[in-house]
Amino acid sequence: MRKLFVLATIAALSVSVMAGCSKNNNEPSKAANNPSNTAAHNKPEETPAAKPAKFSISMRTLNVPYVEQNPDINKDKYVLALEKMTNTDLDIRLIPHNEYQDKMIQMFATNDIPDVVQGSGGISGQELAGAVQNGVFLPLNDLLEQYGQNLLKLLPKEAWDRLTDAKTGNIYGIPEVLSNPSRRATWIRTDLLEKAGKQIPTTVEETIDVLRAFKELGVEHPYMGRKNFKYADTFFGSYDVFGYLNQFKLFPDGQVKPSFFDADAMKKAIGTYKTMFDEGLISKEFATIESADFKSIVTSGKAGMWSMNANELPIWGTQLMTNVPGAKVALIPSPVGDDGKGGYAYYNPVTRSYFINVNAKDKAAEIVKFFDWMVSEQAELFFSYGIEGEDYQNDGGTIAYTPPTDEAGTNKQRFLNYWLWMVQDTTYNKRIAELSEPGKQMVDAFDNLLTKEGRGGIEFDPRLEALVKYPDLSPLSDQLPPLVLEHVLKMVYGKESIDSYDKVLEEYLSKGGKELIEEATARYNSKENAFE
Repeated sequence: MRKLFVLATIAALSVSVMAGCSKNNNEPSKAANNPSNTAAHNKPEETPAAKPAKFSISMRTLNVPYVEQNPDINKDKYVLALEKMTNTDLDIRLIPHNEYQDKMIQMFATNDIPDVVQGSGGISGQELAGAVQNGVFLPLNDLLEQYGQNLLKLLPKEAWDRLTDAKTGNIYGIPEVLSNPSRRATWIRTDLLEKAGKQIPTTVEETIDVLRAFKELGVEHPYMGRKNFKYADTFFGSYDVFGYLNQFKLFPDGQVKPSFFDADAMKKAIGTYKTMFDEGLISKEFATIESADFKSIVTSGKAGMWSMNANELPIWGTQLMTNVPGAKVALIPSPVGDDGKGGYAYYNPVTRSYFINVNAKDKAAEIVKFFDWMVSEQAELFFSYGIEGEDYQNDGGTIAYTPPTDEAGTNKQRFLNYWLWMVQDTTYNKRIAELSEPGKQMVDAFDNLLTKEGRGGIEFDPRLEALVKYPDLSPLSDQLPPLVLEHVLKMVYGKESIDSYDKVLEEYLSKGGKELIEEATARYNSKENAFE
């Protein structure tokens, strides 16, 4: 059996994690006070009489329950604590996760732009609607040199490059970074695997065999599907045909094309999903399942295998095992295709970014100071553990903290560790991970599993002009282009023949694809903002 990154059963979890959960009977878990990869500096200097720096900021909810269920995020005690530590007065404007693209475009169209805008990557993402190029945001070079030295010191050059205009050298955004580009993983219920008498699958064929066994056990969702194959693209990875914004490939004919131009491999991937659909290994309604339902189904124990970011292991795994006593879950190597490889599309080094409205120039210095504080030790303690004296104790540098195991507690922890901590290395929170067995197993998976899999490609930033010109050919960060996606879904549902996929590529070429490929090839050959 291949190496497992397995969560303990709920009983074992009680021994390894919950030993510190009873304040009456047990000592809380402890962590060293040494910061990991952060600057050991305190909050920005301020005079006692200084007025708080007041600014507005738009933030995507990112499917974080604590945020989406909060009656008023601006009155949340952790937001208020953040304001107190940074001497700021924030006006957070939430953008619903599933409406992000449309709401962002609407925001720029109506010119109702906050002082700080959160983006999802580089300077030319679709969600920014050309705002950088149209002069909506401030260049930050001088501000960073004066007020953001810790940001410049601690965040890697490749992240700053994604937020820099190559022609002018101007930096337009402050990045949240991801040091490990292989972030998503294949998850499996190992208790079901043991019950079925199966080994960890290696290939696509072995994986389908395991899913069939799960169905025989009565598992409602042997493989957990989701709308537009988002977080359900395991088998596109097996055959290296993601076709996302960062998945262009140099083909043998010397042209740079989306990876789904490998027609034979794409047909195999579609055929795999068609088999799963026909045999009931994936829900007949998978194409309509949204993110909230996806999580609910997984954590309620109704799924056998799924895909999710590996850093969710301590939270999703704990919630699953709380809801289903005896459940066990593991991160396993993703199924490999014909080339003996698999895994998910690499993330770029910038996960979120923050741009300052040119009309907020008078506030810009304080805003940069606010983000510079995010990489301080004080920030790391706050975002890792919460409010000192309430969520954790600091006894002369020794931290006493009890990791939550209930759903409300883990949701709050995710809010702090992930959503509210705007600038950090978001691969995983080392302080929290080292306090529990699931967290240690997550780190082990990142270090020893995910480093060995995943699919990289070529990405253009700013994006190709043809992608802007022909929106039906433009993929989202992790979804196929609308033109291709529509046909693929029809093929899986049996409305079109998989053998007709070559005609899909012909349609793609006829509707702007030829122009797109010519531009991509020229940009790649000239090394003009082409990232590999």
